[in-house]
Amino acid sequence: MLKPPLANKDIEKLNAGDRVLITGKIYTARDAAHQKFGNNPPFDIKGAIIYYASPTPTPSGKVIGSIGPTTASRMDTFAPALLDKGLKVMIGKGNRGQEVVAAIKKNKAVYLVVPGGVAALLSKHVKKSTVIAYPELGAEAVHELEVVDFPAIVAIDSKGRNVFEKS
Repeated sequence: MLKPPLANKDIEKLNAGDRVLITGKIYTARDAAHQKFGNNPPFDIKGAIIYYASPTPTPSGKVIGSIGPTTASRMDTFAPALLDKGLKVMIGKGNRGQEVVAAIKKNKAVYLVVPGGVAALLSKHVKKSTVIAYPELGAEAVHELEVVDFPAIVAIDSKGRNVFEKS
């Protein structure tokens, strides 16, 4: 169970391939939001979790629409600086570049993945969604999500072990 804000001790015990559940606050931020905030996100980055996602429109009676991951490598230019500032977890899909893997190791962080085809199921773990920055970006605005038992898989652990690479 991961409950942000996270510390090194929470991260160091995780291994590539582990399944985790997240309960607490996570923040959505995709390409457009990253370009706006650069290295200074509109939330406390220390121990935080960024989910590279943007929700679909919210159906009546629901907290949020489908919330699937986007390709994480599009945020690779921003990730090392955010990790240096205290970001502990990134969630997306696909592999990351070598510079990001090095920053993950240096900062004792992890990269988690969720399958893209389960976006509707993931939305069931979101209990509250609030736009906290850049509402003009629509679905790509930064959201603060309150999640319970949000499932993910450790793709790159704090030692740099990577499920995308052959052993």
